[in-house]
Amino acid sequence: MTLRELKIKTNVVKRIAKEQIAYGKEAEDQQKRIDKLVQAKADDADIRKQKEVLDETLQMIPDVKRRLAAAYKDLEDKVEDPAYAGSAELQDAKAVLAETVVEP
Repeated sequence: MTLRELKIKTNVVKRIAKEQIAYGKEAEDQQKRIDKLVQAKADDADIRKQKEVLDETLQMIPDVKRRLAAAYKDLEDKVEDPAYAGSAELQDAKAVLAETVVEP
């Protein structure tokens, strides 16, 4: 495996981790929006539509977690390869692994 491939795998973990954070924030924001609509006694159809949007977001979270876990494991396996010893790409990969939280 080349250094370029290690860099790509590192960036995949970074991207999916950002995606996971974004979905979590989106779900949180959507729930706040729904709470405001309920509090304002908005039309039931509007509330129902916003709940559908929240449900779609929540359905994406398990998929993102699964993809992150797979990409993380893949990168974790690659950093063990002695061919990368001393490279900047290896240091980046280890840093990304250290800062990425993989939930079960």
